[in-house]
Amino acid sequence: MTSPSPWFPALSDALPTDADRAVLIGRVWDPAVSGPTPVLIHKGRVRALTPVFATVRDLLEEPDPVAAARAAIGDDLGSAADIYANTPFDVRDDSRSWLLAPHDLQAVKAAGVTFAVSMIERVIEEQARGDATAAAALRETITAHIGGDLRGLVPGSDQAMKLKDMLIGEGLWSQYLEVGIGPDAEIFTKALPLSSRGTGEQIGVLASSTWNNPEPEVALVVTSSGTVVGATLGNDVNLRDVEGRSALLLPKAKDNNAACATGPFIRLFDDAFTIDDVRGMAVTVEVRGTDGFTMRAESDMRQISRDPLDLVGQLIGPHHQYPDGAILMLGTLFAPIEDRDAEGMGFTHKLDDVVTIASRELGALVNVVQHSETCDEWTFGMGALMRNLASRDLL
Repeated sequence: MTSPSPWFPALSDALPTDADRAVLIGRVWDPAVSGPTPVLIHKGRVRALTPVFATVRDLLEEPDPVAAARAAIGDDLGSAADIYANTPFDVRDDSRSWLLAPHDLQAVKAAGVTFAVSMIERVIEEQARGDATAAAALRETITAHIGGDLRGLVPGSDQAMKLKDMLIGEGLWSQYLEVGIGPDAEIFTKALPLSSRGTGEQIGVLASSTWNNPEPEVALVVTSSGTVVGATLGNDVNLRDVEGRSALLLPKAKDNNAACATGPFIRLFDDAFTIDDVRGMAVTVEVRGTDGFTMRAESDMRQISRDPLDLVGQLIGPHHQYPDGAILMLGTLFAPIEDRDAEGMGFTHKLDDVVTIASRELGALVNVVQHSETCDEWTFGMGALMRNLASRDLL
């Protein structure tokens, strides 16, 4: 079915290219029960995983989530095409089901400064103190000192520490270089459980922000034991001016209403899709504005400075537990410097930008930019979920 919303792609363009063999887990809002239901996309249909699994978290904690999902196939909630077509916020019929972000009780975390290009851009943000007009000149100066190709540098290695000493001597050391080439990764809380927006939703930037951008990322799905069982796409929306003023403002730059989007589905690991596919994945981003502006770029996971499983090890272990698991965004190579308006001002979002983040293996996540203050408020939290599940005899 073609999407009735002009900015939202057809389902065939939003699924993995090998969707016929992909194990896709999601969540839908089911008006019949006034709450969310975990689902498996099976032969073009959306099949409930309740009552066996009340939450996606419960499914993922199984020893074999793929086998568990297939064994739990329940009620047919409708065709995937129909539910997907009812998902965009601007055409949604609230009496029918629609897609949500595909995870629920997991903490949503993000790893930052995991690619050389984005590391340099974070240094520029810091040095410019959030002033986009100063960024172009700083970019040229800093690149001349440290170079633009640090892909072969292993964080925490002797070579990396020598580079650190050199940069300190040049007066160019930065907290972003510390996490980019030092032994410890930057891992921060991106969103609280149940607050992420799914495909077809609005995503938010603060009205006060004048320099911001999408961050297209692969997000690993991690269980409470630290096992990676799948992946999805994420948009780690970033306010560059806010973070550039002070690293202590990172929560304000990253965690706002509607500032995190994930989906469209979780693809579980199996014989056809593994962590090695994540390591070699290309993630594209396209921004289409109502002003006629279009920007396209690609983030190549082969250029990541830290292995995805190393990042998982820094997230979870004896030092930190996640009893409901976690979603871990892996960072991005994408660092937008293309001028959108005045020369030297670089890129920033405008209202109604359509952002498409896609990969062959995971499909397409599509959202529309608005101010966080005017996006739908997050009202369905943990308490509401527990009450809803209890009323359905699922607890």
